[in-house]
Amino acid sequence: MKIRDYQAWLQAWDAARGWDQVAPAHTLLHAMEELGEVARVILRREGYKPSAFPDQWQVELREELSDVFVFLFKLAYQCGVDVEDALRAGMVKADTRHPLETGAPEMARYLAQQAHPGS
Repeated sequence: MKIRDYQAWLQAWDAARGWDQVAPAHTLLHAMEELGEVARVILRREGYKPSAFPDQWQVELREELSDVFVFLFKLAYQCGVDVEDALRAGMVKADTRHPLETGAPEMARYLAQQAHPGS
């Protein structure tokens, strides 16, 4: 599936139901709510929160990530942003900001900090 095709499908799907009339601010709030559900799954996966079904975290994560993506794609079309173009520009930005030669030293710094927080 092409990203642009999904974005067009979602916009048409929403329009057929009248859901394209939701304010972008409310779409953003829905995305944030869904991101909170992603956080809950990750916290259970890492043992921070108890889980009644510890083997189901990946199924739950897939569902919750899908919900986040739906609202982010919706927010994009509501604001006139082509997600495919935005992702392409983001790739260029990432390569410029974080060249390959800085990756290993930055990861080593991060891992050392995680091993000894507060030092």
